[in-house]
Amino acid sequence: MRMHSSPLIAHVIFRLDFGGLENGLVNLINNMSAEKYRHVIICASDFTDFRKRIKNSNVEVYALHKKPGNDLGVYYRLWKLLRKLKPDIVHTRNIGTIEYVIPAILAGVKHRVHGEHGRDLSDIDGTNKKYILLRKFYNIFLHRFIALSKDLEQWLYNTVKISPQKVMQLYNGVDLSRFYERVSPNKLPSQCSQINKADILIGTVGRFQGEKDQTTLINAFALVLTRGESKYQNIKLLLIGDGPDRSLLEALVAKKAMREYVIFFGARNDIPDLLAELDIFVLPSRGEGISNTILEAMASGLPVIATSVGGNPELVAGNSTGILVPSNNPEKMADAIRTYLDQPTLVEKHGKAGRKRVEETFSMDAMVNAYMKVYDDLIGR
Repeated sequence: MRMHSSPLIAHVIFRLDFGGLENGLVNLINNMSAEKYRHVIICASDFTDFRKRIKNSNVEVYALHKKPGNDLGVYYRLWKLLRKLKPDIVHTRNIGTIEYVIPAILAGVKHRVHGEHGRDLSDIDGTNKKYILLRKFYNIFLHRFIALSKDLEQWLYNTVKISPQKVMQLYNGVDLSRFYERVSPNKLPSQCSQINKADILIGTVGRFQGEKDQTTLINAFALVLTRGESKYQNIKLLLIGDGPDRSLLEALVAKKAMREYVIFFGARNDIPDLLAELDIFVLPSRGEGISNTILEAMASGLPVIATSVGGNPELVAGNSTGILVPSNNPEKMADAIRTYLDQPTLVEKHGKAGRKRVEETFSMDAMVNAYMKVYDDLIGR
């Protein structure tokens, strides 16, 4: 270990872009003392302006520009970069980067960690034999697995057969100072002509791609509107985010003649401000690890409707801080939305309970301290 400065952690991810994994990584770097650890982010493919969310100007972000499919050159480029940076720890995340533990070994990196943040749509239930075998193989070269939910922790034990002594389960945390409950009439009408001050705002935040399943939310919203009751006509759906499925989602909204009710806000840097304007938050994912957006919505005092998948039930206390529904089920999701529209007092009750739950269980300090314990144990300090 170099004695003249704090240890260096190289975080290896596939791409630094709008998303929960990336948001959690940036939160970790922004809230961990630079005196304890230094950080670099290495992207197998590329990065976007999302890097601007990193507050520390000394944190370098590198892109290896991986080509689609098998790009053997990416291993050489990573090995060469790691030889130059000489990190004390390499921390890979999810199945898309676990293979990069090999260049790390060849570059002389002594400590290697892999995080499981959630599974993608091609392996939503964690039964893909190829991916299980890959994890078993690379387990030989890893010192720790970090599971972001108890669901993932148990899956690593029982399905992948990773030794419990090797697995650390920890939760994402929320910077409570950045999120606040709605305290005044919404300001969005001045930003968006489609929104009126009397509107009830239902929203979601996430990358527009298959496993996030905004399609189900749009279909559920359509079911609510088609009920025809007057109290359901002053609602608007805010889709905050961007991604490869945006054009498909826009086409679906147009097909259902809901353009005046559904607003695409794009990827935004003012998520806390937008959440403070919402009345109800919905996460329609088909799979999740531990959702940053659920935690941020709860920190904003919002009731949460979420699918009962992955780590979501560990965050949302059903009938206490929100409502859990089956995935890919527009009818049940529509029923949950109607429940809140019909009971405004329940919206406030669940929202306040969610904020309290985050304060007690999912603080940023708890997350940062848990990660530092993993890193400290590895380097022996």
